[in-house]
Amino acid sequence: ALLVVVLIITIGINVMFILDTNRRLHEETSPTGGGEELIDGESRRNSLRLQESQPKSLAIEVVSSQIRVAVSVDGTTILEDGEMHKGRGIHVMVLNQASGSVMAQRTFDTYSPHEDEAMALFLNMVSDGRIIIFAIKDEGTFQMKQPARDLLKRLGSKRAQVIGWRDMWAMVTQKGGKMFGESYSKSTDFSVWGAPVVLRTEVPLVPIEESECDWADSEENRRRKEFCSHIEGYGSVCSCTDPAPLLFNPEPVVNNEVRDVPVAIIASNRPHYLYRMLRSLLSAHGASPEMITVFIDGYFEEPLEVTKLFGLRGIQHTPIGVKNARISQHYKASLTATFNIFPDAKYAIIVEEDLDVSPDFFSYFSQTRRLLEEDETLYCISAWNDQGYEHTSSDPSLLYRVETMPGLGWILKRSLYKVELESKWPTPDKMWDWDMWMRLPEVRKGRECVIPDISRTYHFGASGLNMNSYFQDIYFKKHSFNTLPHVKLKNVDSLKKSNYEDLIVDMIKRGLVLDHTKSPCEESFIPDKKDEIIIMFIKMEEPKDFVTWLQVAKCFKIWDLDVRGYHKSMWRLHMKGNEMLVIGVPHSEYA
Repeated sequence: ALLVVVLIITIGINVMFILDTNRRLHEETSPTGGGEELIDGESRRNSLRLQESQPKSLAIEVVSSQIRVAVSVDGTTILEDGEMHKGRGIHVMVLNQASGSVMAQRTFDTYSPHEDEAMALFLNMVSDGRIIIFAIKDEGTFQMKQPARDLLKRLGSKRAQVIGWRDMWAMVTQKGGKMFGESYSKSTDFSVWGAPVVLRTEVPLVPIEESECDWADSEENRRRKEFCSHIEGYGSVCSCTDPAPLLFNPEPVVNNEVRDVPVAIIASNRPHYLYRMLRSLLSAHGASPEMITVFIDGYFEEPLEVTKLFGLRGIQHTPIGVKNARISQHYKASLTATFNIFPDAKYAIIVEEDLDVSPDFFSYFSQTRRLLEEDETLYCISAWNDQGYEHTSSDPSLLYRVETMPGLGWILKRSLYKVELESKWPTPDKMWDWDMWMRLPEVRKGRECVIPDISRTYHFGASGLNMNSYFQDIYFKKHSFNTLPHVKLKNVDSLKKSNYEDLIVDMIKRGLVLDHTKSPCEESFIPDKKDEIIIMFIKMEEPKDFVTWLQVAKCFKIWDLDVRGYHKSMWRLHMKGNEMLVIGVPHSEYA
């Protein structure tokens, strides 16, 4: 009987459990219950979206001191420079205002001339909204002039006008927006540095949509979007409202003799130089993008991204050697690769990343290329005149023959490279400049190069292994540069060896000998007449006796560091509107 009672109770409990379960299931599937669950789920998703859209922030720490600058974001170091005797000046970093990713990192040695101008140019090229971080290492104000200080003030700095000799300074700001923090330490004496400063600040991030441009969909703009989403400092190319074009469609060159000649761009890690150079090259009449290859010495991201921005072919390679030897090996690798990529090419044009090219750059080579086929005494055709300054050149149609190899934009014959130069090229252990090696008598073998009176390239690079702003100012800034798009070169056949000798002899016969009782450093040494042929004789006892010429070059304010641009101990230039011959006596056969 007891067993029966237990069984009945158990059955009753199970029935009640089943009924209760059915009731709950019915409630959960009812409209009211379903609606409540939907609202709760939607609220939760909206809450998540709200959390995602809410601006997050970056914890930024900046260190400025005599021997070290550093930047960290959320505890992760993104800049650390503590190397002795390097990195002097103002370090600048640009961060994306939506992601916090690094978009640019530059150092401006504002202790040296013109670096403040370069910094101002860079900052003006940064897009509005970007986060900009500044920090001084060692000394950053000796050559920082008022315009640069005013720009820093407009960016939010309260200390820009007072930062002085060896003061330490750091700032985090948003271009066109809020200044988030600034720290400053004054040097107490000329011989000491300001105490290190550590700036800590919080920077809110914005939604990704606020950091991007809404460009029309095109192949050109897809390249633009890819580039501008993670690289900064290129100005209008990333403008949301009026972006600079990436396609140029230049005017063709009539009867273009270099249409199928490949162009090798010799590049390193100077992407802003490369960007400027490529814009001028692609704008030149007759430019063919498919014939252009950018060779990058090292695995640097930004130069390759600049190359891709223009839809060009870019090749990186592992550096070999150091300093001058590394540059020399880069040239060799680039030339070899060029002729491998274009196996049918008989010539190659070589241009460095720090050169502007003239509108008639390809036209110039188109008109002169045949000389390399027709005159075996020629070594190269160059677009550069070492002595072609604003006051020493004036005729864009005029050509010269010279015994030196100028480089800086030149055309090379495949057979010369493959038969003679490639196998004998200086090895990585030799600290030689490649162009100096090419000028050696045993390499040049008496051959000459053709050059223009007015250069078709302009050297604008003020930084590099063998370059600084002072050197650029003194020896390159005032070089003449042709800006005319259609120049018909004068009597190209006169550059052939025998014709050229006849030309020079005739000029000497018609020339006016200058008054040698006056110093060439005197303004009156060159008469104020125009359209004359004037002749100056200088002392030159033997082939390498260049003492007097270098003194004259210094007086004329032209290249005087070594001897360039001569033909049979004779130099040609223009002075005060006259063609001038400077002849070495007694060594020159024209003496």
